[in-house]
Amino acid sequence: MAQVQVQLQTQIIDKPKRWDLPFSRDLPNEIECRDLTEQELDQLLEAEPFSKMDASKFPKSLPLREILRNDTRTRVYHNGDAVVRVGDYGNSAFLILEGDCRAVIEGLDASALGRGKKRQRSPLDSLISLFTNPKSPEVRDPSLYPQFAEGKAAVENSASGRVFAQDVPNVLELFPDAYEKTQNNVMPQGSLFGELGALGRVQRSVTVLASDPTRTKLLEIRWQGLRDLMKYDGALREHVNQLFRSRGLLGALQSSPLLESANLTAQQWEEVVAEAEFETFGSYDWYGTYQQLRQKDEDPLSQEPIISEEGQYPNGLLLVRAGFGRLSRKHGYGEHTFGYLGKGDVYGLTELMHNAESEDHMPLQATLRAAGYMDVVRIPTRTFEKIIYPSLKIAQEKGELPRSLSGEQIEYEGSQSAAQSAANGHAEKSKKNKLDPSMMEFLVENRVINGTQTMLIDLDRCTRCDECVRACASGHSNNPRFVRHGRIHSHYMVANACMHCEDPVCMIGCPTGAIHRTEGGGEVAINDLTCIGCSTCANSCPYENIRMVSVRDQSNEVMLDPQKGRPIVKATKCDLCVSHAGGPACERACPHDALKRADMNDLDFLSDWFNR
Repeated sequence: MAQVQVQLQTQIIDKPKRWDLPFSRDLPNEIECRDLTEQELDQLLEAEPFSKMDASKFPKSLPLREILRNDTRTRVYHNGDAVVRVGDYGNSAFLILEGDCRAVIEGLDASALGRGKKRQRSPLDSLISLFTNPKSPEVRDPSLYPQFAEGKAAVENSASGRVFAQDVPNVLELFPDAYEKTQNNVMPQGSLFGELGALGRVQRSVTVLASDPTRTKLLEIRWQGLRDLMKYDGALREHVNQLFRSRGLLGALQSSPLLESANLTAQQWEEVVAEAEFETFGSYDWYGTYQQLRQKDEDPLSQEPIISEEGQYPNGLLLVRAGFGRLSRKHGYGEHTFGYLGKGDVYGLTELMHNAESEDHMPLQATLRAAGYMDVVRIPTRTFEKIIYPSLKIAQEKGELPRSLSGEQIEYEGSQSAAQSAANGHAEKSKKNKLDPSMMEFLVENRVINGTQTMLIDLDRCTRCDECVRACASGHSNNPRFVRHGRIHSHYMVANACMHCEDPVCMIGCPTGAIHRTEGGGEVAINDLTCIGCSTCANSCPYENIRMVSVRDQSNEVMLDPQKGRPIVKATKCDLCVSHAGGPACERACPHDALKRADMNDLDFLSDWFNR
């Protein structure tokens, strides 16, 4: 029998790189936002701060010119346009090339920034809505939309990200209080701003408006490029580090409940700030890659960088500034997860307090990994023992330490924490039900720990009556804002409902500020009037909890954009019934106590609920 040889042809494909698609790939027709030309690149390299950079320090794979070519783009704003808004989450920094901007610390109305006003429904309003809710899906009043409102400027349906105050030719003239407070906050040509928010993914602290009478031209630098510019050029890195130390570090330290209870003096704060180190671990854009990592047949722990390892000597107190960390302990030939840390938590306190009080030094009792990404401030051990420990000891004796010092809420086996014992008011930590290790693994690996109002459903109690869905629809004009399915572990489901995340990556890049945190409660909500249907938030949500829908008018006709003739699309999601006095209708409507909205950082509550 003749043998047939078959030769398989293979094709080698390079791994995709971040420069395969230009920074302004979503802006092909946008005149006022585009990539740099060769001439503009030459001019940029001759201007500060880039003219002071040594191009020879950059590797051949990441030359300075190519970073500027691929990780920046020019943006043009007009007088009164908002470049960034207070409360926004961003991932870009800005350099003023032409014109100037003003920083508005306070005085602007939320509506001028594209946000909706929080309106509380009365019980009568809720009752009336039962009889007046439309029967067709996603019905809106066209007269409220700028496209159909006579005399109002349309919300610019562009993915450019250009933001402007709604229907305000010049926002500084409309808000005189804000204008007076910005007289000394003018940022001239050459100023760099937004770098701290871009690198730490924290909320913008001020609103920045273009204020040049003609136009303001900015260079937008995405965080990857900013990171590389800082990595290979010491001058820019030192500049940003100094800004963080002067603007952000002291605030980050003082916001810690632990250090707040220490009652440090001004001089002590200066010493701590001088010695503290800011560190970042993991992938900043975790939300774009974590679902791909879940599909790989690999140990998830191998994808999470180790920050500190069990058995090592603690080299400092870690305060979590942003992101999340996994706490694990050796178990047999592997490890098991027993806890996690989030913003405001600390790591290493148990061991440092013990070592400061005893000559029998205790090594770290748990391994800390970055679950996604994690920003921490490290206070060296010598600084902790010299300044913080004596102050904590005094607070401990006075009984002034907070009950929960950190995310280390689960007692380490074989360890004795004097600080935790004092904080809890007794010699031994009370024994509480602990989360099943497999459940803890599930919560961390699926990044459910990000949620502050996660919808959990006990499937053993749930009878699939759909009362939760009907209650949600009743409170939202017959349009349910969540779907009763999702990831399941054991007999518990994490439903596809907005979790109102601690790290709301859906808010990054919204061009009009439509998706935002509400004032007071901090719920993540969408202003339907200023949403332009660009899908940025829906594409960014790693949990698939935001849906895009076509809206209809009162006659059940799909609303079309009068200029483009295309259906008007809006983003919708759970708003936590922010306008209802009673809170989430889904939870209140469940007749079997099967549904709960939970803060995933409250491990005591989760332990009680999962072990009912």
